Amino acid sequence: MPSEFRLPKLAEGDATGSVAKVLVQAGDTLALDQSVLEIETDKAVVEVPATVAGTVEAVHVKAGDEVSEGTLVLTVTESGVATAAPAEPAAAPAPSAPAAQPAEVPEPEAPAVAEAPPAPVPAPEPTPERVQAPASLPRREGSRIPAAPSVRRLARELGVDLAQVHGSGPAGRISRSDVKTHVRTRQASPTGFGALPALPDFSRFGPVRREPVSAVRRATAQHLGQSWPNVPQVTQFDAADVTELERLRRLHGPAAEARGGKLTVTAVLLKVVAIALRKFPQFCASLDLQQGEIVYKDYMHIGVAVDTPRGLLVPVVRDVEQQSILDLSVALNALAEKARSAKLSLDDMQGGCFSISNLGGIGGTGFTPIVNSPEVAILGVSRTQVEARWDGSAFAPRQVLPLSLSYDHRLIDGADAARFLRYVCEVVESPFLLALEV
Repeated sequence: MPSEFRLPKLAEGDATGSVAKVLVQAGDTLALDQSVLEIETDKAVVEVPATVAGTVEAVHVKAGDEVSEGTLVLTVTESGVATAAPAEPAAAPAPSAPAAQPAEVPEPEAPAVAEAPPAPVPAPEPTPERVQAPASLPRREGSRIPAAPSVRRLARELGVDLAQVHGSGPAGRISRSDVKTHVRTRQASPTGFGALPALPDFSRFGPVRREPVSAVRRATAQHLGQSWPNVPQVTQFDAADVTELERLRRLHGPAAEARGGKLTVTAVLLKVVAIALRKFPQFCASLDLQQGEIVYKDYMHIGVAVDTPRGLLVPVVRDVEQQSILDLSVALNALAEKARSAKLSLDDMQGGCFSISNLGGIGGTGFTPIVNSPEVAILGVSRTQVEARWDGSAFAPRQVLPLSLSYDHRLIDGADAARFLRYVCEVVESPFLLALEV
């Protein structure tokens, strides 16, 4: 009797994806663990293995389809013992997101308010109430917004204008759950800013063409669109004299290549940043405003931005502090190759506590990278320049590396950022310090 193969859970944080490629067709003999689909999620392209063996009777998805946990993929006449396939339909409904909603908003009034963002059909009442909220906003201008001091403090911490929040209490009083619902509604939009105005008809001015937004580009737009308005970011600039470091890179580059790596500036900076994070632990942390806590991480997994044909990906190098620079050069080279060939796993993209973005290979003298929230800092690297610097008796040509550190000002003060980046420069300028600190 035919059985159904449904899409299993992709990964934490990846509720949906799009079908990049279907690897089987009706009539094929299917082996256990054989790859049947390539799914493009927000983070990577992953292969989905079969949990049944037999003959494919029908394929129910095609390239470009949006799929989620529990989506019917194949009908298979089994020829062996089924493993996880029968269990998948039980997990298919995937009510995890709505179930988690009340946990985030513990106030008693949360269940009624939480219906507003999804706007379910069976409960039409909240929808007009939410639509009427903007109309009531002008009446608030010049008058005191009804909200408790604790609610006002939460709104300040989350960067919310209370005049834009619809209060569900008596006389429009705003509760903590109203503020949180407003934030969730804002973040549910593709950019995190709420509804966007419609674009003009560009075809009136000349020929145009449209292409669908890839999952990677969509995830980048949504994540950075949420990070920019919600994280108060400042960028600190500095420059390091890397003349001696460049000499050592040329000297020891062949040793890295013999092991399958490349002794790049990024590989060296991975090690330097790991040492700096140990010295400045607030840069290896996240801010949990809902719990009123700072989460310090005792591990050092560092993400490295990689430019790929599919868009920007940030694979994570794990346990950086435990590896030598040569080991890091090999690991970084392998991750970059996987990123460019769309072979990154979801695990390769998760768990970072700091990021590095190196645009020096392309050019530029400086830039302001956006913090990869919930991380609190990111290091930008630009192209090395030759500058004349005073050595105490004369000007001499030196190789200078521009660095820029963007940071979350809610957790990191400007003086701390300046000290952190200056420390990174000092270690880069005196490579011997690496041996002393490791």
